[in-house]
Amino acid sequence: MSATEDLILSTAVDAARQAGALIRANYGGVLGINELKQFDIKLELDVRSQELITAILLRTFPEHAIYGEEGIAGNQASDHQWIVDPIDGTVNYFYGIPHFCVSIALRVAGEIVVGVIYDPMLDELFVGRKGHAATLNGQPISVSGRAQMADAMVTVGFSKNRESIDAGLRRFKELLFQVRKTRMLGSAALGMAYVAAGRLDAYIEELISLWDVAAGIILVETAGGRAMLYPRDSIGEKCSMCCSNGKLPLGWVEDEMAAYKPLPQS
Repeated sequence: MSATEDLILSTAVDAARQAGALIRANYGGVLGINELKQFDIKLELDVRSQELITAILLRTFPEHAIYGEEGIAGNQASDHQWIVDPIDGTVNYFYGIPHFCVSIALRVAGEIVVGVIYDPMLDELFVGRKGHAATLNGQPISVSGRAQMADAMVTVGFSKNRESIDAGLRRFKELLFQVRKTRMLGSAALGMAYVAAGRLDAYIEELISLWDVAAGIILVETAGGRAMLYPRDSIGEKCSMCCSNGKLPLGWVEDEMAAYKPLPQS
């Protein structure tokens, strides 16, 4: 890895760890709420976490762009774009469920080349980078070898509009009768990290934001798996995701997602 690549990775890891320390320190405390939506919660801490990440990334790479759940920063004309979810699993966090993470990815000229996912409650740092094996706390990881649906553990997520929920429920019912178990965990990034580590065999969601899955894509791919992203709007912010160990027969899910292209409704 070149000196520049080394600096990119170390900066991303530092940002993820510092943001993770911030959100862990506030876990279980009194939380400021910026917005309560029907299916979501926006915390003041989300903003603080992204501001911390942005400051760390732009201090080292002032010419880069930041594209995050809590807004944009930096040079938006740059071909180096950091994609940030400062707390993936905010609703879990708010309700005191210790399953959430910080997710940071770097996209260069449209290709995701680095992904860092940090779970501050378990102190688990997942790293994926182009041309290298995925790691968990510095040790190589790989997707599972399970190739039969009957042996598989699959996690799914449900979206926040009726059309996508209906499509997801139809698929979920089919999966229920094919796999050993399903789980709904509340953090897309950690779901993908668990696929990369072989804990789960697939993660499927009908409508998800790019910042939720960007780091997970490179992580799954460098762990030997398959991550298929299907844009659902003109700017690519919303997408469908099917990621797996690459061994399960999930072609029918990918075909359905490729053919089904609704615009997300508010």
